[in-house]
Amino acid sequence: MSERVHRSVMNIKVGMLFYVLSLFLAFFSRKIFLDCLGAEFIGLTGMLMNIMSFLSVAELGIGTSIVYFLYKPLQEDNHEKINEVMSMLAYLYRCIGGIIGICGILVSLFFPWWFGHLTTGLPLVYFAFFSFLTTTVSAYVFNYKQLLVSANQKQYLVNAYFQTIAIVQSITQILLAWYYRNLWLWIIVGLVFTIIGIIVFNIRIRQLYPWLDINLKKGRENLKHYPEVLKKTRQIFVQKIKDFILYRSDEILVGMFVSVVQVAFYGNYTIITSKLNFLVNILSDGINAGVGNLVAEGNEKNIMKVFWELTAVRFLIVGIVVFGLLLFIQPFVSCWFGHQYRLSDLIMYLLTFNIFIYLSRGVVENYIAAHGLYSDVWVAWTELGLNIAITLCLAPLYGIVGILLGKIISVFFIAIFWKPYFLFSKGLHQSVSVYWRGMLPYYLIFAVFTGMTLVVRYLLVEPEATTLLRLTGYGLMTYVPLILLYFLTLFFLTKGMKFFVARKPALYNKLKR
Repeated sequence: MSERVHRSVMNIKVGMLFYVLSLFLAFFSRKIFLDCLGAEFIGLTGMLMNIMSFLSVAELGIGTSIVYFLYKPLQEDNHEKINEVMSMLAYLYRCIGGIIGICGILVSLFFPWWFGHLTTGLPLVYFAFFSFLTTTVSAYVFNYKQLLVSANQKQYLVNAYFQTIAIVQSITQILLAWYYRNLWLWIIVGLVFTIIGIIVFNIRIRQLYPWLDINLKKGRENLKHYPEVLKKTRQIFVQKIKDFILYRSDEILVGMFVSVVQVAFYGNYTIITSKLNFLVNILSDGINAGVGNLVAEGNEKNIMKVFWELTAVRFLIVGIVVFGLLLFIQPFVSCWFGHQYRLSDLIMYLLTFNIFIYLSRGVVENYIAAHGLYSDVWVAWTELGLNIAITLCLAPLYGIVGILLGKIISVFFIAIFWKPYFLFSKGLHQSVSVYWRGMLPYYLIFAVFTGMTLVVRYLLVEPEATTLLRLTGYGLMTYVPLILLYFLTLFFLTKGMKFFVARKPALYNKLKR
């Protein structure tokens, strides 16, 4: 097994371990927090965290553009070049941290108008927000080195440290919420664990890269020698704003157009979908640097072979996510949180379709990033403009449904049609017809199994799964055979899945027989 594949597998294994642990804790803690801290407080923290995500747009895509310039020196083990790039990153990220801090203070001036009606009171709102602001600024000032670890295909180390600390933090917050029901204490715990994470991770970085020498003065000077960084940053910036509004502003929009309490209701669904998205991102994070190194090697035949392998695996995981949501999310919300927290089926279907678009485009996006193709800035402006216009028109009338329609309509055609054309014409230098001949079987198979899933839901799952125990039972009876049949269909009808399974010759031979 090559070193690139070994590290990718390690990234995925470690990521999956922490995924399972965090998935269990997320659902358990959500129930405890809703019962002990209240829907209003949970909705408030959701909105504040989304505001922090918006402020983080000030990052401008610098991290993404910097990582692109780390692939080659890491492959050549050129320490001098790596120190140059990382010094530049350190300087830029300290500037970003300062900008986010100032912007956060300015935004907080509007809190009396936005949150003055809440029963929690403005002092708690300010304390929570500035705690989150401190956490975000600290990440840019102290934790920027994790980009080096990720580019070096050691994302598993980042996951191991930060996810372990996050799990311990979550357990601590669960216990304190259960015994004391104190909102202030819940926020303080998060701040304390942020400091612990910074200290532990930076100690490990010094051990892992003893030759790393960060010089902020040289970092500022190095900007003159890397004009491509600023060029790519300008291109990525619009993509970052667009991605935030499309995928990370839900709680803010629901709070603006519906209510803060509905933020908590909607959050019960997004905490499920975000954990499932995280499952897919484990795969992406595990292979991103590997794809970058693969493209840097320039073996065109191998680049295309891996593209179809990753596409097959991506569609398998997308099926696991989407079919699971269609079957179980509604009865799960009713059984776990309570029927009063359940939203309409229309919202659930739109949310699921939006997730399908977001996840299915992943391999194309990975290859676009590996080739450094960010020049189609007009696409991001188009998506952004459509989303804002449609949301402003539909959200006041249809609430959450209007917000989701704004996302779907603005993204669908560009994600499905333009991005593959852009990659194949500008990056892979092949006709886009090659892409569509390979992709049509995946879309057709997925559509057939989506129809089968809906039939199973309405005939078996929805009428019978009235408790968590019965839901689990029907899950084993229906979901597991469905996914196995889906995997076998992908194996026999697509080359990509055959390529992937062939990496395990024993399994490949059994399936062929």
